[in-house]
Parts: sequence; structure tokens; C-alpha cells
Amino acid sequence: MKPLESGHSRAAIPILVQKGRGAVSHMQGRFEEHGRELFDDGWVGDEEAPGALRTRVQHEIAKSILTRNNSPDIPFDVSLNPYRGCEHGCIYCYARPSHSFLGLSPGLDFESRLFAKVNAAELLKRELARPGYQVKPIAIGVNTDAYQPIERELRITRAVLEVLSQAQHPCTLITKSSLIERDIDLLAEMARKNLVRVAITITTLDHELARKLEPRAVSPTRRMRSISVLADAGIPVSVCVSPIIPFINDGDLESVLESGAAAGATGAHYIVLRLPLEIDELFQQWLAVHYPDRAERVMNRIRDMRGGRNNDSRFGVRMRGAGLWAELYRQRFAKRTRRLALNGQRDPLALDLFTAPIVLETSQPQLDLFNA
Repeated sequence: MKPLESGHSRAAIPILVQKGRGAVSHMQGRFEEHGRELFDDGWVGDEEAPGALRTRVQHEIAKSILTRNNSPDIPFDVSLNPYRGCEHGCIYCYARPSHSFLGLSPGLDFESRLFAKVNAAELLKRELARPGYQVKPIAIGVNTDAYQPIERELRITRAVLEVLSQAQHPCTLITKSSLIERDIDLLAEMARKNLVRVAITITTLDHELARKLEPRAVSPTRRMRSISVLADAGIPVSVCVSPIIPFINDGDLESVLESGAAAGATGAHYIVLRLPLEIDELFQQWLAVHYPDRAERVMNRIRDMRGGRNNDSRFGVRMRGAGLWAELYRQRFAKRTRRLALNGQRDPLALDLFTAPIVLETSQPQLDLFNA
């Protein structure tokens, strides 16, 4: 762990560079009532400095599992997230501010203090069995990765997919993890019925940059292999180049699309970097640590696409930006996807195969057949 001085607005925030972590501070969330800062009182020696940050997982009994939205910028109406927080540690993750609602840091806490919704599959089954339920594709893992490392042991995403598969309910998934290959048996069967699509996010093909941007996600090369494995199994897969960060990974746009298409992807998406709420300062801290020589250029270009601000949350522009540079990204993406025959016409996912699951009520003890 390497402490550095912060050069940004909250000078009291200590910068902590830790191997395998994306954020470089325990920046407090916006709902904290009291500010805290570290200072040297002379009592702690170097031998007592804290060690590497360990990941802690808390099991959560969720009260609801489906989230609905009506945003015109998002191509789905319903989503499901098995986890809160994400160990991948992507510095740009737009879900980081959600940890502030828990009284935790959207910085290092977001990627080291995780919450697992262990009753997700049960809640989903009950939701699907509800009278009057309307079938719409469910997007899985759009807030935090449904296949982050703890899924290997907890298998919550697997249980959710089993419910959807049995009910023949359509869904989409987006991930950076090769762990999705574990569930090919379910996904391939659903794909044969036009019930599933997958997107693999690949921000860059540069392994060194990827380790800085998303330190605990698998390598770009391994993600490309996942595209091939999924495509070979007959599962429709897209490559998501997200986010595009000026002067950091924007030069990789075409190469990622080309490699994705060669691996078997049939669709593509992109998003320009967003800096809502605490992500703004967290990202600038990351820039100051990893790319101090170009930090000002990066932020100036972001402002060029955000109306002079660091972020623009308006519908219609928040995902792609506006202005000359945003238009250049749009044209580059459109030209290359057209040349690679990505994003061709595809039928919508099937909605007419759905069969509501049967849920046995367990709130009342079952009568004994012989003693009733």
C-alpha cells in the first residue's frame, strides 16, 4: 500500500494505492454526516501500517429483487442484480455511488465490502408466479457484475438462471467474467428458444491498462475467448466497448470491435465515460495516480462532451455525450460496426413461451398425512 498526497478538492482524503484495487481512497459517501480525516499522532509506526485490503461478503435477505426503470437511454425495462458492490474494482463503475446509501465508501468499500442477495432466486420465482405478471426481458448484472469472483462459491446467478430457464423467461446478461462459461448448459438451451443474449465488456486490449482500470476482472484476452466459447455454443453475444475514456482507451475502439467480431460477436455497444456523483472525484484521484501527465487533457476532453461540466445526466446525452468529439466517437463506431456487419437485424427475444412457476407456500406447516 502506497500513501500519496491528494491534489484534488478533498485534500483530507488519504490516497492509498493498493495492488488489485481500482479506487485509491476510502472517500466518504455524500450522505455521511461527519467528515473524517487521518493524521499522524506519532503513535503508529511503519510496522503497524495496515496490510492489504481484504474482501468481506455479507449475506443479505433482500425484500425485492426486480428493479424497473423507464429511462429512454437504457434498452431494458427490468433488471436483476444478485450482488451489491463488485470486486472487479472498475474505477469508472457507475454503481459506486450506491454504496453511499449503505453508509459505506463508494471508493474502496464498494469493491471490498460486498452484499450477496442469497434469496434472489426464491424472490424471483415468487415474482414470476404473481397473478398478472407481465413478461419482459430481465437484464441481469447491469449494476454490478453477476459473475464477479464470489459467484463461483455462492452460485446465486446460477440459481436465478435456473428459475428463468424453467419458466422459459427471456433475459440478457452483461459481464467481464469468464465464469459465465460455467452456465453454458443453461444459456445454450435458452438460446435455442431465443430466450437469452449475452454482452461481454472489453474496455481495452492492453493488459497493463486493463489491470489499472478493472484490476480484478479477467484479462481482455480471456474475455475474447469467452466470446468465442459462447458463440460456438450458439449463444448470441455482443462486445461492449465501455466506457470510452478520452486519451486513455479511445484509441482501442476499432481494435476491440474487430477482435470481438473475429471471436464470434454479432452485436456491439459503447458508452462514453460518465462521472456522476462521487465517481467524478474517484476517477480524478485515479488519474492523478496513474496518468498525472495527461489528467488535465482527459478532463478537458470530457468537459467538451458534457457541456463544459464533468458530467451531464440529461437523457439522450448522458450515455454518448454531445458535441464534436462525441460525434467523432459515434461515427467511428458506426463505420466500423457497419464494416464488420455487427448490429444486424435480430428478432426480439421470445415472450410467448413463458410458463409461470408453481410456488408452494411454506409459511404454514404442512399437515402430516397420517396424523391429520
